[in-house]
Amino acid sequence: MESLKEKTAKGLFWGGMSNGVQQVVGLVFGIVLGRLLSPSDYGMIAMITIFSLIAVALQNSGFTAALANLAHPRHEDYNSVFWFNVFMGVGLYALLFFSAPLIAAYYRQPALVWLCRYAFLNILFSCLGTAQAAYLFKNLNTKQQAQTGMTAVLLSSIIGAAMAWMGFSYWALATQTIVFTATNTLLLWHYSPWRPTKHIDFAPVRKMFRFSCKILATAITTHINNNILNILLGRYFSVQDAGSYNQAYQWNFKCFSLVQGMVNIVAQPVLVDLNGDQGRQLQAFRKMMRFTAFISFPLLFGLALVAKEFIVLALTEKWLVSVPLLQILCISGAVMPLCTLLSNMILSKGRSNIFFGCTFCLGVVQIVLMLAIWPLGIRTMVMTYTALNLLWLFVWHAFTRRLTGYTLLSFLSDILPFALSALGVMVLTGLLTRSISSLILLLTARILLSVLLYYVVMRLARVKILDECTSFVLQKIRKR
Repeated sequence: MESLKEKTAKGLFWGGMSNGVQQVVGLVFGIVLGRLLSPSDYGMIAMITIFSLIAVALQNSGFTAALANLAHPRHEDYNSVFWFNVFMGVGLYALLFFSAPLIAAYYRQPALVWLCRYAFLNILFSCLGTAQAAYLFKNLNTKQQAQTGMTAVLLSSIIGAAMAWMGFSYWALATQTIVFTATNTLLLWHYSPWRPTKHIDFAPVRKMFRFSCKILATAITTHINNNILNILLGRYFSVQDAGSYNQAYQWNFKCFSLVQGMVNIVAQPVLVDLNGDQGRQLQAFRKMMRFTAFISFPLLFGLALVAKEFIVLALTEKWLVSVPLLQILCISGAVMPLCTLLSNMILSKGRSNIFFGCTFCLGVVQIVLMLAIWPLGIRTMVMTYTALNLLWLFVWHAFTRRLTGYTLLSFLSDILPFALSALGVMVLTGLLTRSISSLILLLTARILLSVLLYYVVMRLARVKILDECTSFVLQKIRKR
């Protein structure tokens, strides 16, 4: 039987592989779609994404986290969650179907009516997979989760790109999301041995709701926080402006979610299992924090370094306005996985009230600030959004310290060496390569040089996490 350490390492490996493959696929097809579609196409989808995200969060209602927090969830628990999700998903789709004209009126875009009704079909597919996903998540079936995600993103990207090539504009992006959700749900059913029964009893759901309702409220608030600029840009600026920002946001999101997804797939289950041993739990948590910082800072700072060359070469100059927005967003993107890890520790302690309160306060401050400063322009809004998210990293830490004793000094010693090393490497790389005029050579040189310099710095500093990662990967290669 695998130890918890082996399960964690295996989970990080499969989480990394899944997210790596998904981001590579996203990179390739993101470039294809960016070339085929216009900023206004992305803007149309960006304006309605928030409604779909909130609906999916409502039908899920935080029960994945609630089931993971149960020591030994029963069949009745999963079955209750499944039927709740089905009824809620159908009801929400019906509500949004008839609300589509109101959404279109808010954005002053009549074409959104039928786009909403089509795009929101993913809610119906999503509601069928929550219980299956929760079962795999709780039992740390990371390989199956990885295979599900990789297959779904590949198939949906191929179909989306084919439709864009045939001239379906923003309908291609909507179809891509629907195909991803449907494929993901189908494969979750394939890999999960759990099956629902016809006996419907909502008593287990009611018992879990005290915990899960805070997760639900937090999820909704998080979606609003992440998409507040899409919501406001679509209202106060043009569809093209919303699309340009969304392109920058999507590339930033692809990068930080690579790290976030890798850690998120194991963090809460592992931390919950260690709840009885405070010392081991904090030790495991700090190792996850160092691993996250080790990957996140060079990845996001590196993207900021090559943003212009990448956007122009991959997506053409029609997206050039997205470059400065992407560079600013990468700063907050670097700390997003750290915030997620801190919030996972809070959840593992059963304190969903703190999780919700912290996220809700961030949302309120963010919305007030954005409404106040939008006349100053998009760049000012993005800079403010980034600064606030950097500040909120320390708010998350303050609550984690209260629950675990994880001091600020320990936290800074875990993340600052990687942040400063990555920043120094990117600045040095930028200076050494600034005389290169060819965009292709500049992009290649900056990627290769920054990777080499960061590796050398980590090796000279004898960073233990580098040795552990190298050892684990070599072990996997030898087994094959």
